[in-house]
Amino acid sequence: MVVIDRGADALWFLNTRVNIVVPAAAGEDRLSVLQHRAPFGDSPPLHIHHTEDEVFRVLEGRFRFRIADQEYEVEAGQTLMAPKKVPHQYCVESKEGGAWITVTSPGDFEGLVRATSRPAENAGLPTPHGPPTPEEQAALIAACTAHHIEIVGPPMHPRG
Repeated sequence: MVVIDRGADALWFLNTRVNIVVPAAAGEDRLSVLQHRAPFGDSPPLHIHHTEDEVFRVLEGRFRFRIADQEYEVEAGQTLMAPKKVPHQYCVESKEGGAWITVTSPGDFEGLVRATSRPAENAGLPTPHGPPTPEEQAALIAACTAHHIEIVGPPMHPRG
């Protein structure tokens, strides 16, 4: 199968916009490529992917990544990898937000995104949503568990 990104799978995932550029189902190796856009301060909880490494390629903006006990300042044009079974997270540090690509295999992260997202209603970001309610938090934890992802800590906060 040849995949041509036409932006068909544009989703709002938490406070971000995600385009599924190459779905895991497209190839035998289940390689998944997602393009993300997020506002200043966006950060997922500290988490572990138990089945897949996660490669991040920053396209726009500045980010702070935490992988294990190390922090990295990353900007457009830089790439890093969070190995599977290692706690990691990021925080968008640039006021204008940020954009990046993630690459994973066998597609568990893509599955989580699909399970917890809604179709993007326009070309922008979703309306910002504050901290999750206890019910939303429980649903996210359950969805993560179903996709071999474990939440192990809170989100990061931007430095500036």
